[in-house]
Amino acid sequence: MKQSIKGTVLKLLATAVVSVGLHGAALADDTQIGVAPQYDTTHVYVAPKNVDAFSRSFLATFGGKSTKQVVATVTPTPSKTTSQLLQTPVGTVSLFGFKTPVPYPFGLERTGYLVKDMDVAVKQAIAAGAEVVVAPFPDPIGRDAVIRWPGGVNMQLYWHTTTPHYQALETVPDNRVYLSSQKADAFVASFVAFSGGHVVSDTPNAPGVTIGRPNETYRQIRLTSAFGNIVAFVTDGHLPYPYGREMTGYAVPDLRQTLSKAKKSGAEILVQPVTSNGVETAMVKFPGGYVAEIHSTSH
Repeated sequence: MKQSIKGTVLKLLATAVVSVGLHGAALADDTQIGVAPQYDTTHVYVAPKNVDAFSRSFLATFGGKSTKQVVATVTPTPSKTTSQLLQTPVGTVSLFGFKTPVPYPFGLERTGYLVKDMDVAVKQAIAAGAEVVVAPFPDPIGRDAVIRWPGGVNMQLYWHTTTPHYQALETVPDNRVYLSSQKADAFVASFVAFSGGHVVSDTPNAPGVTIGRPNETYRQIRLTSAFGNIVAFVTDGHLPYPYGREMTGYAVPDLRQTLSKAKKSGAEILVQPVTSNGVETAMVKFPGGYVAEIHSTSH
């Protein structure tokens, strides 16, 4: 299976390089069009009334700070939302509180990935097997697009007119993606070709306790690239709540202390810590409904 993935990745990667190489803005042999993990933002949508409560709780749990809240149009069609960036040592959140109905398909994308060149990134994504759900459009500070990977995984790409400079993370979070067995290999091949990353591990019998099924196993695939980390959970979809609802997993040095901070700040502990392969993991719901996985840093 791994050899098959590798062969497909190499073919897709070659196609992507040739495709972008035909254009003046190509990145030559550097297929890593990502910047760094601190620019990978989880997109969190909450009701306007919950924006401040979520921000306070999230920052109290993980530390860090928020940019100034603004009201803006961040979609290509008319809309209005509060917008702010929560920057913590363990991951970044783009927080939206829409004051108008959210235009489709916004709200379905899980992350925003900063790219070096929007046009090259979109062409490279298409060459790698993604589809463009929302074509590139201008926003108040740059350009955006939404793409969909095999398996139905939506991600937003963004580019800023003024190059952003964010502090490096202390720990890199996991973008947690749930896939079917029919689309898992296609997703991995496409994303690796696009990102210039690689497969860190492909475990066919990962302990099911990490997805709420303690007496079973599942396939777990770990990827890494300039965009950060992805953990793919290949399952039959028989997932107890809240598994599959979380988008990001945050690594912290002291899980118990972090959970205590979360609870005191208004978050709910949905799943108490369990241990697998020496790593403690728990599930938390923050004000406004955002569900996150939090784990110890021993892996």
